[in-house]
Amino acid sequence: MVASVVEAVDLGKRFASVSALTDLDLEIHAGESLAIFGPNGAGKTTLVKILATLLRQSAGRLRLFGEERPGPAVRRRIGLLSHASFLYGELTAVENLKFYAGLYGVARPAARIDEMLSEVGLDAWRERPLKGFSRGMEQRLAVARAFLHDPDLLLLDEPYTGLDPEAATHLQGVLARFHRRGKAIVLTTHDIGRGLDVCDRAVILRGGRLVWQSGRFVPSPQEMARIYERHSSAA
Repeated sequence: MVASVVEAVDLGKRFASVSALTDLDLEIHAGESLAIFGPNGAGKTTLVKILATLLRQSAGRLRLFGEERPGPAVRRRIGLLSHASFLYGELTAVENLKFYAGLYGVARPAARIDEMLSEVGLDAWRERPLKGFSRGMEQRLAVARAFLHDPDLLLLDEPYTGLDPEAATHLQGVLARFHRRGKAIVLTTHDIGRGLDVCDRAVILRGGRLVWQSGRFVPSPQEMARIYERHSSAA
């Protein structure tokens, strides 16, 4: 039996009088990749933050790797790539990764940093300060940071935003390799084609509710676009 990485039952989140998520049920197993689609304000970022343990739900139950109260050991099994890179402009690429290697307790950090810089194509920029990087290069380094500790669950919130086509294609390759290694992925994006390219399941959120989910086989990008239009614009 494949272990559950995420088990959410009747998950809800409120900010004062505003409901961001309502009665959400979701299960993700080891090795699965899930694309989450939905319009702005659907609750996608809120859900990612809850799964990353940056927010706590207001209602329902959440288990991460079987734990309802995830501690540091569980958090070290999670990698997050979001709108913010969580990197420091004055530090070089290597210095940024060294800092996070220390936080994550990465074994053999120098070798792992070399491996990740090679993975994201930034070997030649390893000693350059981040403030001189393009948006695409900064996002590549953020990918290296998110993968650095070899997490079992990778959370990506709109990772293609601001990337040029070359950087987006490179990110696709990194995600595909990560998925082939049996890791779990949760990806939010407005890019249906790229989302389906790396994910084997899909759901649609609207108004904080899960309004559609794929069966065993995900639709083609064209069919998914029609499904998305129908569900995201429904009253």
